[in-house]
Amino acid sequence: MTASGSGFQFAYRRSPDQDEREPARHSVVVVGAGPVGLSLAIDLALAGVKVVLIDDADRIGEGSRAICFSKRSLEILDRLGPGGELVGQGVTWQRGRVFRGGSELYAFDLLPEQGHRMPAFINIQQYYVEAALVRRAGDLSGLIDLRWRNRATAIDRTGEGVTVTIETPDGPYRIAADWLVACDGSRSAIRAMMGLDFAGEVFDDRFLIADVKMTADFPTERWFWFQPPFHAGQSALLHKQPDDIWRIDLQLGREADADAEKRPENVMPRIERMLGHRNFTLEWVSVYTFQCRRLARFVHGRVIFAGDAAHQVSPFGARGANSGIQDAENLAWKLALVLAGDAGPNLLASYDLERGAAADENILNSTRSTDFIAPPSAGERVLRDAALALAGEAPFARRMVNSGRLSTPSTYDTPLSTPDAGPWGGTAALGAPLPDAPMRGPDGLAGHLLQHLDGRFTLIVDGDTAGSGPDDVRVLVIGRDLSPADGIFAARFDSRPGSTFLVRPDGHLAARWRAHDPVEVTAALRRAKGFEIKHLA
Repeated sequence: MTASGSGFQFAYRRSPDQDEREPARHSVVVVGAGPVGLSLAIDLALAGVKVVLIDDADRIGEGSRAICFSKRSLEILDRLGPGGELVGQGVTWQRGRVFRGGSELYAFDLLPEQGHRMPAFINIQQYYVEAALVRRAGDLSGLIDLRWRNRATAIDRTGEGVTVTIETPDGPYRIAADWLVACDGSRSAIRAMMGLDFAGEVFDDRFLIADVKMTADFPTERWFWFQPPFHAGQSALLHKQPDDIWRIDLQLGREADADAEKRPENVMPRIERMLGHRNFTLEWVSVYTFQCRRLARFVHGRVIFAGDAAHQVSPFGARGANSGIQDAENLAWKLALVLAGDAGPNLLASYDLERGAAADENILNSTRSTDFIAPPSAGERVLRDAALALAGEAPFARRMVNSGRLSTPSTYDTPLSTPDAGPWGGTAALGAPLPDAPMRGPDGLAGHLLQHLDGRFTLIVDGDTAGSGPDDVRVLVIGRDLSPADGIFAARFDSRPGSTFLVRPDGHLAARWRAHDPVEVTAALRRAKGFEIKHLA
């Protein structure tokens, strides 16, 4: 891997598969080495699954693209390997401010409580995330075969798998896959080859997105303006990234000429008016429109879609890359169990169910944000402006202001969960990712609960009453393996001696009981693997 500025370039390597007369067969082929495809490949490799990961480019780093990575994504990336490194490199933030004109309407805090290992958000350029994941994939090179400048040009589907035709600098070749996962982005070639299209809404408003390099004493907060004095009648966003790079978004309106607006002679005056000076350099500029759309189904026989190949949202709320990384985590453990012959017949259908519902939630929130930021009609603009005016006077009205509802993890209403037998308090919720809590490990070192989840089914038992769990379930006993601090675990989990929690490989809570019962644990495990689910629509 070579680096130049923000760009990272990778060498093409000829694969032995290119010399085979018949297509070499692989368990999983992933198309697209962005954050989603890389996360999926690493997660599968950690489960012992060999993966061929192909990408049509030989580089990453064409502009910052996604920059806001949420607490949940950071927890996933931490388990995969590079999470701590990225937090150290990124700009940590949890506070934001919303302005109308030149006046602040209100401020917000996304993580007001303590006791979490990961921050609410970091800002970091997508190319740094991809580079860290590529390095991690290199650590797993015995299981991940990452092939650059390999472009999928055709697929042939059968009931037993998929044959992929791949174009390279040395000419075409074919490989066969038991499963093909399309993580090839919003312009997915695999989706086009299958004749699939999105359903949803396309928005007409154009936005300028720019990365500028400057030294500034602005706080590391998200600042959003409605009707700013430096950009009359529109909206603006300012966010800090590493390397003294600042992300600026400016609403341009529906009639803006994209080519003209990207020219430096037009961009520079806009940013100068915003910042009040010209002591900056322009690093990257783009003009975009956006859409809130999705495939009707993410699973099509032996072809599965994830990330932007499956669904698209507006950038407001940082839901694109974050939802894609969660797609990958949801799919990886299920696909690994299917390949191991340890899954019910509908387990992969639950990926469609759970992540389809997550996509619907993200699209709903993204659409609402877009309609508030860029009202589609004069009447809706009047209502929006009234809400903004009221929010400046009455705190209760702030919840009506929508500058982009920021990404939150999904809680799955899923048949893989075993229903609670009684009421539970705390913040832990069935179907949701576990909340973190301070813990000391067996070595006595301070840490956090989520650091001790390793991508397997895990049984957490409060007090040494468990004996053992099923053979393929890791057992963590509070008081023996982990020592909670400050009562935070008990409060967040409503835990008491004997309380037992079954955690899925993706960290979502599958079942919980007030007392450990091996029979109930075994039944809940079978349910979480899809064996007890007869049908998923």
